[in-house]
Amino acid sequence: MLSYKAPLRDMKFLLNDVFDYQTHYKDLSNGENADPETVDMILQGIADFAENVISPLYQPADAEGCQFKDGVVTTPKGFKDAYDQFVEGGWQGISYPEEYGGMNLPMSLNLIKAEMIGTANWPWAMYPGLTTGCINTLMQYGTEEQKDTYLPKLVEGTWSGTMCLTEPQAGTDLGQVKTRAVPQEDGTYKLNGTKIFISSGEHDLTDNIIHIVLARLPNAPEGTRGISLFIVPKFNVNEEGEAGERNGVSCGSIEHKMGIASSATCVLNFDDATGYLIGEPHRGLKAMFTFMNTARIGTGIQGLAHCELAFQNALPYAKERRSMRTLSGVKEPEKVADAIINHADVRRMLLTMKSFAEGGRSMIYHAARYADKMSQGIAEGNDEEFEKWDDKLGFYTPILKGFLTELGIEAAKEGQQVYGGHGYIKEWGMELIARDARIATLYEGTTGVQALDLLGRKVILQSKGKIIRDYTSGIMKWCGDYALDKNMRKFVWALTKLCAEWNTLTVRLMLSARKDREIISAASVDYLMYSGYVMMAYHWARMAAVAYEKLEKGGVEAPEFYKAKIQTAEFYFDKILPRTSGHAESMVAPSSSMTDMDIEHFAFLD
Repeated sequence: MLSYKAPLRDMKFLLNDVFDYQTHYKDLSNGENADPETVDMILQGIADFAENVISPLYQPADAEGCQFKDGVVTTPKGFKDAYDQFVEGGWQGISYPEEYGGMNLPMSLNLIKAEMIGTANWPWAMYPGLTTGCINTLMQYGTEEQKDTYLPKLVEGTWSGTMCLTEPQAGTDLGQVKTRAVPQEDGTYKLNGTKIFISSGEHDLTDNIIHIVLARLPNAPEGTRGISLFIVPKFNVNEEGEAGERNGVSCGSIEHKMGIASSATCVLNFDDATGYLIGEPHRGLKAMFTFMNTARIGTGIQGLAHCELAFQNALPYAKERRSMRTLSGVKEPEKVADAIINHADVRRMLLTMKSFAEGGRSMIYHAARYADKMSQGIAEGNDEEFEKWDDKLGFYTPILKGFLTELGIEAAKEGQQVYGGHGYIKEWGMELIARDARIATLYEGTTGVQALDLLGRKVILQSKGKIIRDYTSGIMKWCGDYALDKNMRKFVWALTKLCAEWNTLTVRLMLSARKDREIISAASVDYLMYSGYVMMAYHWARMAAVAYEKLEKGGVEAPEFYKAKIQTAEFYFDKILPRTSGHAESMVAPSSSMTDMDIEHFAFLD
């Protein structure tokens, strides 16, 4: 059976040594509560919950799945009890204001919480995870009355939230949304339409579910400019602030999926459902992006989670499973064969998973500092501060989501390979990780959508390449600080060349697009993966620099911990980072080999 142990030592290495979170927290209005003792207590509390409460439910719940009958969804055995413990611990409100019942701690701690809970049991984690985006949207765009009505229960966790975007005819292209919202004399709206693929859209964990719904007002402009955003509760809220009469929203069915079987993915029907406008009419997509970006960072955490879980479970198997002798000679002469961890190729797979998990964690924790600043802007009603940090985080979002989820699939595959034939058998659990990892590249926008967002919108349209110049200049400044360090020379030299190449590739694509209009689409996934590998390399170099410093001056961990960091960084630079060369060559190739073939010539089957 799969097991999970929270990697607290690695987390604290990043929080305390690499990113100096305590100094960061001192600059936040809600950072004074995040003293080292409180942070340690929070981390340990979440770790205990993740390891002992929800991790043991992961495989049994997958086998049982969610049950649907007459519009009612029943979650697997143990989910409700685990959720009640989650609410009792106050974990939903960890990063929200005290006035709504929260702990008023920085948003980064909520993201770290999401990592541990998600790695232990991703399908379970989706239920409270969707609520986070709902809260963030209401915090920024809701009226005071809306906040007072919904936030206390959402922050408490006794109510949950969803995001209702997709419709049968409209996936990522939200301009095709048809759900209608008709204004009523009392200021409410009546919504009619159908939404699909709604995670946590119906379940038995909470007293009420607050749906955040995209819909069109009568005579709204066509396309995305005509979309508005609405609150639609499952149960209307009565005068006492409790769930009252049932609203006109119902679950028509749940999807039968390849993975995340214990997470209810619902078809929701809105039949004259009472809704309440959030923000300005026809500006719903802007407000919804608060929810979507929250979800995309969360999905990036899913990529990290699957890398970590695959590694944690493949490692002990590789130490115990014996097969053949290594090419360099017998390693365990007293045994019938050497443990497979002694074989170089098995070490390649394990180190790939390890480098992805620890490198991805560093990327997430760095971005979490921006999330802290952005959340502070929302809490203080400072739109300028919010926009500043939202823009910075916007560059990371498609990379975290697109790149890390692709690595999650690769790590799951490598985990199965370590197990060999047992990796294909359900009771060992590795095939479950592979199935659950696959969804992460699909929802909240596929890898191709994230790639177009990065290259087409963020890099070219919005910044004309400046966002890459700014990011790489920061890396180059860091490299300059270590240019004369003999230990760091190999990392610094590789990063310096990649920063120059990254900017050159960006300019080449912008120039090529003047004549080859499809090249941006053709190059975008290669560009995203290239960007992710370079970004992760920078993070591994930073971790290596800190590890060298701790070896010299002493740290809280044993020397072996820091040596392992350096060796993993060396593996990443030697064996993973060269992938950038293939992506670089592919992205600047003309798009014609993709676009010239006639549609009718793709297959000849008649």
